[in-house]
Formats: sequence, C-alpha cells, structure tokens
Amino acid sequence: MDARPAEQRHAPTPQAILLALRRQGPLSPDLLAGQFGVSRTAVLQQLRTLELDGLVERHSLRHGVGRPRHLYDVTERAQPMMPASYDRLSMSLVGAVGEIGGPELLERVFEARRAAQVRNIRERFRARGLANAPLADRARELTVVQAEQGYMSELIEGDEGLRLVEHNCPIQQVAAEAPAACEAEVRLFAEVLGVDVVRERHIAGGGRSCVYVLREPDPDRGRRNGSDPEREGNRPDDSPPARTTRTPNTERVDA
Repeated sequence: MDARPAEQRHAPTPQAILLALRRQGPLSPDLLAGQFGVSRTAVLQQLRTLELDGLVERHSLRHGVGRPRHLYDVTERAQPMMPASYDRLSMSLVGAVGEIGGPELLERVFEARRAAQVRNIRERFRARGLANAPLADRARELTVVQAEQGYMSELIEGDEGLRLVEHNCPIQQVAAEAPAACEAEVRLFAEVLGVDVVRERHIAGGGRSCVYVLREPDPDRGRRNGSDPEREGNRPDDSPPARTTRTPNTERVDA
C-alpha cells in the first residue's frame, strides 16, 4: 500500500502541468488546482520545482490594491519535454532525399515529404470512408493525424468556419532554420482537404500556436481568373505548388 498522503498520491505530474501550460497559456495555481482536482498547495509545490529547474516562469499581475496575482507559463527550456517527432522527421527527410535522387534544395526535400504525407493521409481518408465526406469530418481526421505527430492539435468549429490549431511544434528547431517546413505544411492542408488555407499565426514566427483557417474554395474564383474551376484543388503531386499569398502576419494558400 502507498503510505504517502492522498494529496501527494493524486498530485499532477510535472509533465501534466507543463502540457496544461503549453496548451492553455499562462495559468494561476488556483486554475491549475481546479483542473487537476487537488489543492493549491500541491500545485505550488510542483510549480516551484519546475521554476527552479528553469522550465516555468512566474509573472505578477496586479489588479488594483492588494497582493498581485501570479501566473505561470512554460519557458523555452521546457520544449524538449513536449511531444516531439524528430526521429520521424529525420526518417521522412531521408526517404524524401532518396525519392528525389540525392541531396537537393531544401525546398524540394520538404515538397517531397509533403507529397508522401498527402498520399498517406488520402489513403487514411479512403480507409475510414472519409474520401468524399464533408469538410468538417475530413478536417477532424486531419486534426487527429497532426495530434499523433505531436502537434497537440485541435479543431475549432464556429460560426466563422473551421480553425485548425496546433499548440505545439514538434519540429520547431527545424522550422526556425527552414521556413520551407512551415510552407509545406500549409500546402499539405490545402491539398488534402481541397480548401483555401489562411495561416493566421505560427510558432516559428513568434506565435503561441499555429492557427490555420480552413475555407471552402470560392467556386467563382476560377472563372474570374480565367482558369478551369474543375481542376482547382485536384492537382497531381508533380504539378506546380499551390498559389501562396503572404502578408506580414498571415499566409494564404488557395486550393
């Protein structure tokens, strides 16, 4: 029998606290205690240990008179404790280089990896009967795919449409050095879903999360541009990449 007090036996693990902070942002000890169903003291013990290890940092927030409110958040040193898929990425890159025929431009490597991901995801859609399913159903399955890769993803469905949110970037160090990795992801979403994708923010650009707006293509766009609307969103893997328009804070890819 575990002789520890019940409070200690049921206290959240450091990993659980770090994941909660990474997903939800700065939180107070009271909010964390409420989420885990333990006392504020139990949470504070974990937070103080994490703070000493440099994995969380504390901020003071004042509201009028009285003692300030303390909020805790993860630091950059906590990133190695987040879900990651560096091994899978390396294997994908090696396979992509082999497919191309040798070391080429980094952009071509990520494009080859994206093409392989498109094939795998489309096959998954077919296996689950989602190939011709409504956009929301396919977007939910894509969210699951990304979550399995360590992106801590969720799909937000609202009146303004669908937003795919990734709270973690398991290839953050690679993405920081190679923007082509992020660009390939935007094109991946556009191609497998057949939608227009607008990236509102991303972690590699300093955002707290990566947020992608998923919109059904404008059926009149092809006629306005003088192109064949029947071909939009159905390009073969070896066709030119999707059209991308960037602004300082957003990136748009049309299906």
